[in-house]
Amino acid sequence: MKRPAPIPDLSAPSRRKRALSEEERALWESVAKQVKPLRKKPAAPKGHAAASDPATHHAAAKPIPVKPVTSVKAAPAPRPQVPPLAPIGRRERAKLSRGRQEIDARLDLHGMTQIRAHRVLFTFLQRAHSDGLTFVLVITGKGKVGGADSERGVLRRQVPEWLSLPEFRSLVVGFEEAHIGHGGEGALYVRVRRARA
Repeated sequence: MKRPAPIPDLSAPSRRKRALSEEERALWESVAKQVKPLRKKPAAPKGHAAASDPATHHAAAKPIPVKPVTSVKAAPAPRPQVPPLAPIGRRERAKLSRGRQEIDARLDLHGMTQIRAHRVLFTFLQRAHSDGLTFVLVITGKGKVGGADSERGVLRRQVPEWLSLPEFRSLVVGFEEAHIGHGGEGALYVRVRRARA
């Protein structure tokens, strides 16, 4: 009778692995650094993250910024041209000075600071424009030219400059120095632009 084959003893210790030499270890580390994992690594516990290389940990944590697709910008719509100022016609000026053409409203800027006068004038002309007025009289005062009081004629100089600005030109057709009966050099006839329907 044949004896059964002996059953190998699995509890016996397996052969010991040999240790890597310094050359083999250096080669292994250089190869391991170049290999990329196929799948993402599961998040490491907090204690382990602190021990890992901070440069690689920081790079892995930051999402890669995606540049937005830049579309071709359309050229901005051109701003509507502000109409130029036109002088008040000789006939109309003569009618105003003789009282045949009615002055619809008056504004006296005497004694105001430049800032206040600018604001008041703009508001006055906006209202005149929206109310459909045609001619208004703006009184600046003559001021004294030269000498110690040379600053007193500021509004007389400034108001014509303001009326030439784009924000005023949308409200004003033109302006002229008033007749002496309406203030002469210290006042202006202003023709108000009609509001578009």
